[in-house]
Amino acid sequence: MNDKPKLNILFVCMGNICRSPTAEGVFRHHVAQSGLAERILTDSAGTHAYHTGEPPDRRAMAAAERRGISLAGIEARRVTPEDFERFDLIIAMDEDNQERLLDIAPDAHRTKVKLFLSFSSIDEDEVPDPYYGGSAGFERVLDLVETASRDLLKTLS
Repeated sequence: MNDKPKLNILFVCMGNICRSPTAEGVFRHHVAQSGLAERILTDSAGTHAYHTGEPPDRRAMAAAERRGISLAGIEARRVTPEDFERFDLIIAMDEDNQERLLDIAPDAHRTKVKLFLSFSSIDEDEVPDPYYGGSAGFERVLDLVETASRDLLKTLS
C-alpha cells in the first residue's frame, strides 16, 4: 500500500438519495480509474433523515448505469457529528445544505465544508435537485457531477 495518507471525502445533499449518492458513485468511479482507490475514500449523507437506509433513487441509479457507473450498495444516511472528525472534505451540493452543514459543524471543522461546484470551472454554484423533475434533471446532475468530479480529482492530485 502507498505510504501517503488517505483522504476521506463526504458528499452531502438533503435526503441522500439523488445528488450526493450520484456524486459519491461518480467520484469513486473516477478515483478508481485514476488508481487512487487506496488513497481516497468517499461516502455520502444527507442533512435530513427522510430516506435513511434506502438505496439511491431509481432514476439516479438508471442514469448513472447508462454511463457505466454503479450506485449499488449506497444507502441513505444522515450526517452525524462524527462525520466532521472523520472526513477531510465535506462537500455540499447546494448552498442550502452548505448552510445546514455550517450550522452544525464544530468551529474547528467549518473549513472542511465546501460547495461541490466550487472545485470546478462550471459557471454555476449549485447542483440542482432533480427529485421532483423528469429524467432530464438526473442527466443534468450527472453532467455537472462528472465535470466537478474530474476537476476535484485534478485539484487533489
